[in-house]
Amino acid sequence: MRSFLIRLARLLLGLFIYGLGIVFTINANIGYAPWDVFHAGLANTLGITLGNASIAVGVLIVILAMLLGERVGLGTLLNMVLIGLFIDLIMGLEIIPKSSNFIIGLLMMAVGMIVIAIATFFYIGSGFGAGPRDSLMVAVTRLTKRPVGICRATIEILAVLAGWLLGGLLGIGTVISALSIGFFIQMTFKVIKFDPTKVKHEGLTDTFKLLIQDRKI
Repeated sequence: MRSFLIRLARLLLGLFIYGLGIVFTINANIGYAPWDVFHAGLANTLGITLGNASIAVGVLIVILAMLLGERVGLGTLLNMVLIGLFIDLIMGLEIIPKSSNFIIGLLMMAVGMIVIAIATFFYIGSGFGAGPRDSLMVAVTRLTKRPVGICRATIEILAVLAGWLLGGLLGIGTVISALSIGFFIQMTFKVIKFDPTKVKHEGLTDTFKLLIQDRKI
C-alpha cells in the first residue's frame, strides 16, 4: 500500500506540473501547442473553459482508444480529468503572467516545455498507464502499422487544423512546440538518467488486483 501511495503521489504531482507547463506555453502568447490549439478552439466555440475542453477531448479520445483495443490505466483516467482541472485552477489564480512581447514569449514557451518534460518524467515513472493522447497514438500506430513518428505527427496536424478552424491561436509557438517538445523530453530524461522503456505500466484491472492483494496481506 505504501508503494501504491508513493506512486499515486508521483502521478498527481506530475499531472499538476504538466498543467503548469501548459499554462506557461499558453500565456507565452505566441501560438498554442498543437493539442491546445484544438482545445482553445473548442472552448471558444462551445463557450467553456480551456480545461473543460481538454477534459471533453480526453474523454472522447479514451473511448476511441478503448474501441481500438488499448488498455486504460488509472493514469489514463486521472490524466483525462485532472490536467484540465489544474489548467483552469492555475489560469484562474493568474500566477503565471501573460507575455507582452515576442522575446518573453519565446522564453516562456521554453520554460513551459521544460516543465512539461519534468512532469512527463513523474507521470510516466508512476507506471499507471499512458495518457489519452499517447494511447491514441499507440492505437493508430498499431492499427496502421506506420512509424510512430508519422502517426503522432498526423494526429497533431489534424488537431491543429481543427483547432485553427475553430479559432484556436496558431502561431510560431505552435511550430516551436511541435518541433521541440520531443527534444526537451529527451534531454530531460538523459540528464536525470530515466529510461521510460523500463517502466511497466498497469491497466485498471492490474491496479485493482494489486490493491486487493495488499489488503489481504
